Amino acid sequence: MHALTFDHFGSAEVLRWSQRPDPTPGPGQALVRMQRVGLNFADVYRRNGTYHLSGSAPWVLGYEGAGVIEVPVPGDSLFPAGTRVGFADMPHANAELVAVDRERLIPLPDDIDADTAAAVLLQGLTAQYLVTDSFMVRPDDVAVVHAAAGGVGLLLVQMLKSLGAVVLGVASTEARRDAVIAAGADVAVGYDEWVSTALALSGGHGADVVYDSVGRTLADSLAVARIGGTVVFYGMAAGDPDPVDPRLLMDRSLTLTGGDLWNVLTSAEVRRERASALFEQVRRGVVKPHIAARFALRDGAQAHAFLESRTAIGKVLLTL
Repeated sequence: MHALTFDHFGSAEVLRWSQRPDPTPGPGQALVRMQRVGLNFADVYRRNGTYHLSGSAPWVLGYEGAGVIEVPVPGDSLFPAGTRVGFADMPHANAELVAVDRERLIPLPDDIDADTAAAVLLQGLTAQYLVTDSFMVRPDDVAVVHAAAGGVGLLLVQMLKSLGAVVLGVASTEARRDAVIAAGADVAVGYDEWVSTALALSGGHGADVVYDSVGRTLADSLAVARIGGTVVFYGMAAGDPDPVDPRLLMDRSLTLTGGDLWNVLTSAEVRRERASALFEQVRRGVVKPHIAARFALRDGAQAHAFLESRTAIGKVLLTL
């Protein structure tokens, strides 16, 4: 098979389309022939050495995608050969063939194509837990979404609006802010005016919840949360945040919580139930994935460069 690999950390140019041995499924694993792979900033961070990588070079990136079962788990009646499946949390997805744990496989309904599955699974399941587990959103809550034109951001805006929240999306360019408004946000502003806008939108009281995936904005996110409000920290696209003095949380009764999808997808049943609920939102038009661009997997270096350019609006897909 072929895979997108790299043997040292660096820019997108370190990625190579290379021949690799076919993976040998271990116990409880099926072999999936990939059709679509979702590209995420986590892939960029692993490629440049910011995130930890296990094993030794050459490394293969990717954690989510969609394809067809090529070699099933022996005796498995749920996922026989030819079954269309997706997954959101299995490594080495940047390849023609991927060995996937059976418990991480998600069956795809007939009306959910490979593009949609690869575009919504990881980021859609992330947005889903952000509005249910990290903070239970209620009608008329004022919510601030950082990086609102990104893959998670656009889905998060849509889910917040479906729950009746008043949404302020923060995005860096006019085109990105237009996309945030199109996704349903009440207001979209840039990073030079979001603090004052959040306070004005909430009548000076502060936001009920701020979703921060930027990192360096965490201090301001805490500042614009209302007394008793919540800041959900789930990413650090612009770098690590400064330390937070716990007295700040005490003085204003703030909640600062972290979010990580891997801590939410605790079993096969939970994974498939959450995915089923997400697919139903897609089916009803509550969630509409926005695909920024498609690149052949062999052109993964170009896809990484495009994602890092910060011009992508929505999801970048890799195709096979």
